[in-house]
Amino acid sequence: MPTGANSKRKYNYVWISAVILIFGIFAVYEMTKKLKDGELVEKDRMSVQSLQQKVGYVVGNGQKRKVPPFSFLNQDSTLVSNKDYLGKVYVVEFFFTTCPTICPVMTKNLVELQNTFKDFEDFGVASFTINPRYDTPGVLKNYADKYGIKNKDWHLLTGDRDTIYRLAQEGFYIVANEVEDAPGGFEHSGMFALVDKQGYIRSRDDAHGNPLIYYRGTITEKQGVNAEGEAQQITMLKEDIKKLLLEK
Repeated sequence: MPTGANSKRKYNYVWISAVILIFGIFAVYEMTKKLKDGELVEKDRMSVQSLQQKVGYVVGNGQKRKVPPFSFLNQDSTLVSNKDYLGKVYVVEFFFTTCPTICPVMTKNLVELQNTFKDFEDFGVASFTINPRYDTPGVLKNYADKYGIKNKDWHLLTGDRDTIYRLAQEGFYIVANEVEDAPGGFEHSGMFALVDKQGYIRSRDDAHGNPLIYYRGTITEKQGVNAEGEAQQITMLKEDIKKLLLEK
């Protein structure tokens, strides 16, 4: 074959390879942008799941752990139950409005989640006060206004103290106690639980294959790492919320 033909063919191969490479880079960029902006569509689902870790079920006594029934008043004095969250992906926390330490950071992190998923009607938050004697619906309403809580499915919930403590300790295995010597008079863990649309508690696995169960809510993305060397998990929580929002 003439030398000129060989050169032309090689040039065509190089040009085609360059086009494929550019297309691939663009596709990865678009997928990353969709994830970042919360605009992931169903056709991207399988590609993203192949790149990211799955969000498994938290298991106890051989059964998938589900949020137990609850019913409390929210900041608008409206009765809200676990049934109101069915069909939604939501984050659970236990806090109190006069907390002098970790609660303000936890609330700011949840506001960050609220703003990230503001275009998703199936995302919510359940904030249970562990000081219901003080945190009345009116107090919770003022707290919501102070921190810019606007999501209609972010309920700040109050009710019987012992019922709330049982929900925390037996339903979520999260620390929540009245302790005289603790800052503000109450002890709590500062962890977030993630719940799917069917009411199951979900979590990704850690590096050793064990479920994280909870997500650290006391460190911001901007802070990155706290004084004890613990890393923030809000970025991780955002990723897992996105994956659960895609589930049918």
